[in-house]
Amino acid sequence: MRDVCIVGGGVAGLAASIFTARAGLDTLVVDGGESILARNASLENYPGFPNGVDARRYLELTREQARTAGAAFELGRVTHAEPVTEGELEEGFVLETAGGEPLEARRILAASWPNSDYLEPLDVGRMQRGNKHFVSVGDGGRTAVDGVYAAGRIADEPHQAVVAAGHGAKVALAVIYDSEVPFYQDWVVPEGYFTGRDRDVPPGCEEIGDEERRERDEVARETMLEAFAEPLDERPTMHPSVERDGDDED
Repeated sequence: MRDVCIVGGGVAGLAASIFTARAGLDTLVVDGGESILARNASLENYPGFPNGVDARRYLELTREQARTAGAAFELGRVTHAEPVTEGELEEGFVLETAGGEPLEARRILAASWPNSDYLEPLDVGRMQRGNKHFVSVGDGGRTAVDGVYAAGRIADEPHQAVVAAGHGAKVALAVIYDSEVPFYQDWVVPEGYFTGRDRDVPPGCEEIGDEERRERDEVARETMLEAFAEPLDERPTMHPSVERDGDDED
């Protein structure tokens, strides 16, 4: 049984998976396909990219970061979720997927587009607005059902990528806290920051020396230089209601 199953491989789900995986939780992201962000022709309002960034490249890099953190991915669409109890000790949820094997997880983090039909059997508190079904959440994205959380658009957060990423991270911290994982704040600090004050390094933190810092920086720069060495040969995904001639690209 996984510690947490994240439904949705968009910005909110990816950000959440980075945090839960780095905290040592066995994390599975069930990705139903292309993120809605792939429709963005240029991501212009995300901090750290002064002139914007190709949204598909951003998604690729964020997925790579999640995998590096230890998150696993499965392509599929969750169609149904309900409580399950194994023996007398372990409680969690079973998730049915279209054409796949059932998945079991101690916690569910819904980060999909606001079609929450798959959560209906759990009575999490769904809100309909037009053809969308959002999930009512409280502090940290917690729903009315213990162990079920929602982040990003399905939790009625705004569309913007930076908001989705931030909310995904915030909800992930709630999952970590509720899992009782010894975890402080995922902070990499200079050598001696804690120990130089006769303090133990807190859980989830790490002290590194200058040599290690330079090595990590070199790897980080190489990764980004490789990622941005050539333009992506991909076009944004058009809204499905719009027909587009594939021959007019240039």
